[in-house]
Amino acid sequence: MMHSVPSSSRGYLLLLILIFGSVFFTIMVSFTTFVVSQSVSEGHKISRERALNVAEAGLDYYKWHLAHFPNDVTNGTTSPQPYIIPYEDPELGRIGQFALTITSKSVCGDLASIDITSTGTVDEAPTVRRTVYGKYARPTVSEFAYIINSNVWAGSDRTIVGPYYSNGGIRMDGTNLSTVSSGLDTWQCSPSFGCSPTTTKNGVFGAGVNSNFWSWPSPPINFTGLSVDLAAMKAKAQSSGQYFAPSGVYGYHVIIKSNNTFDLYSVTNTANVLGYTTENGWQYERNIITAQTLLGNYPVPSACSVLFLEDKVWLEGVVNTKMTVAAANVTTSGIDPSMVLVNNITYGTSTNAGLLAIAEKDMLVGVDVPNDMTLKGIFVAQTGRFGRNHYCSAECDGTHAGSEALPAAYTSYVLRNSLTVQGTIVSNGREGTKWSSGSVVVSGFQTRNNAYDRTLVSDPPPLTPHTSDTYKFIEWREQQ
Repeated sequence: MMHSVPSSSRGYLLLLILIFGSVFFTIMVSFTTFVVSQSVSEGHKISRERALNVAEAGLDYYKWHLAHFPNDVTNGTTSPQPYIIPYEDPELGRIGQFALTITSKSVCGDLASIDITSTGTVDEAPTVRRTVYGKYARPTVSEFAYIINSNVWAGSDRTIVGPYYSNGGIRMDGTNLSTVSSGLDTWQCSPSFGCSPTTTKNGVFGAGVNSNFWSWPSPPINFTGLSVDLAAMKAKAQSSGQYFAPSGVYGYHVIIKSNNTFDLYSVTNTANVLGYTTENGWQYERNIITAQTLLGNYPVPSACSVLFLEDKVWLEGVVNTKMTVAAANVTTSGIDPSMVLVNNITYGTSTNAGLLAIAEKDMLVGVDVPNDMTLKGIFVAQTGRFGRNHYCSAECDGTHAGSEALPAAYTSYVLRNSLTVQGTIVSNGREGTKWSSGSVVVSGFQTRNNAYDRTLVSDPPPLTPHTSDTYKFIEWREQQ
């Protein structure tokens, strides 16, 4: 006997089939759409990565080109930019292309840097573009906070931001926030570095923090190679910069102005006082100006912003452009002028400010300087040392007839509060701006802070010394 399904039940069953079918269809459409969307998105990501690889290949290509054709910024052609070059894979053949735009910067007639912009595209997605930029130049001393060609002791009051390097041994008791590197495996730490008796130490040792950033022995930096060709610099200053012959008196006082000019004085008299250095002991020096004559106000030359003074120089002021000041005598053998930093050296409102100060011998911080002193720039003591000599407000040790004390007008300057250097110090001899007797600071600056200037790495002042003759990418970034 057969039973029939009621029509109402068949209606419910059909309704359920339609509902579940619709849900299943919706799920399948959504899933398919998601899969397709993910596939398109993944393909787009792959194309973007390939375009970036092609763009980076453009920078590598032009690095190779410059290695074979130095100073060529036109890709060996006379065609207008950009230069379109196909990119091919040895197995797959052509993948895409990169477009190169190349500009160069010359300073004082010398090629300083080459800027390369490379835009990469792939044939599979020609609308997808990635662009990278690279600055190609020789690295300079501006990459360091310090480069020293002697043993050195960084005291516990020091805070140093930026690579710290010495060809000698380093006692690091300060706070270093970057690498500290010595060219020596071991060295003899003597009492003048706090070791009594003299003891063999690692290339870098001390009580400073961040010792995990210390390394020794590191590849030496050829200090002779860092030396600026002062004769060539003089010639450039004479042809397109500013050159001043020997003053005939004690030297020149240069005050840099924020309007890109400088006041120039001839120093006609100085105080004769006693100062002490580790190298030479007590000696008479003439670093305090007592009389001067204004020679004039001069513009900082724009074509080649180099001031070359063939005499001793006292320097201060507000720098508002990229410029170089040199104190050197390349005419008379045996005369090696020093430079004395007598007041703050700061930057003005320009974002293009930067100073290179070069002394053929010593780069000295003066006696009558601010209690809290700021120095911005790259300071090079080519054959001497960067530092502040030791002075006394009363007789120190009686090794001279009379007293080593400064004249009464200057005794308040013996001890200063702080010295802040933003930039780079390059010193052939031992650097030092603080003198202690036991644990007591008796002369110089009680606190010292040093930080390299990142803005000078990619765009240093004219004729900044190079740490290598090999060009490399000193800046590499993607452009949006």
